[in-house]
Amino acid sequence: MASVARSGREHDNPAAAPGISISGVCHEYRPANGRPVLALDDISLEVKDREFVSILGPSGCGKSTLLYLMGGFMPLQQGEIIVAGKTVTGPGPDRGVVFQNFALFPWKSVRDNILYGLEKQGLPREERLEIAQHYIDMVHLSGFEDSYPSQLSGGMKQRVAIARTLAIKPDTLLMDEPFGALDAQTRSLMQEELIAIWNRSPTTVVFVTHDVREAVLLADRVAVMTARPGRLKEIVETKFADAPHDEIVKSPEFLDKVDYTWNLVRAEAVAADAEKAG
Repeated sequence: MASVARSGREHDNPAAAPGISISGVCHEYRPANGRPVLALDDISLEVKDREFVSILGPSGCGKSTLLYLMGGFMPLQQGEIIVAGKTVTGPGPDRGVVFQNFALFPWKSVRDNILYGLEKQGLPREERLEIAQHYIDMVHLSGFEDSYPSQLSGGMKQRVAIARTLAIKPDTLLMDEPFGALDAQTRSLMQEELIAIWNRSPTTVVFVTHDVREAVLLADRVAVMTARPGRLKEIVETKFADAPHDEIVKSPEFLDKVDYTWNLVRAEAVAADAEKAG
């Protein structure tokens, strides 16, 4: 695959309201047996319209919990989350979600998986087919329209999942470790592919990952969280000059930023391990 340059573009309307506004969010897990566990503690974060933000932190810090709250999959206990000007009260078509496990319908072909959300929108058949084909072409799956998930590689399945989500044109794309189950080579290719897709079809993206290098490479900013209970430790600016992917990852600026961000996460991971040991 050819190297892909990050656009480094500015927003068309810098005065637009933030894509996502998170204010004072706390979340506590309350198991039937055992003590409550505070997962998130007073999280506040602003994500601009069409900005790409990664959420990074040690295992158990509440990264995925925060994403699920943005998606409306869990009730908000304290605080407020506003997406595209609307308070989150539950799931909605304005937020597309891509999970690590692909979540494809195994009995549906590539085309039919992508058509599923469009059918829910009630669009005319010809329009649905045209849109589905557009996104199939965008993720380089032309020729695999009639293939089933069992016939696809892990990277191809994730491309289908991304295409299915983008096809419904969500205002916001929420991604929960989408490349975590892929081998290293496929993961690298999918990172390049995601950058290319985002440049062609810009949307607000929140990307949860445990991979420091991935977070720094993909995002405009990286939100580093503390060990549980998850708090926002630091926001790291990770925009780089417009350059091909393979040049960015070799640049001193990129390597320094990865090292700096890794040290932030490492300190929290060490603190988490010390708490467990104690």
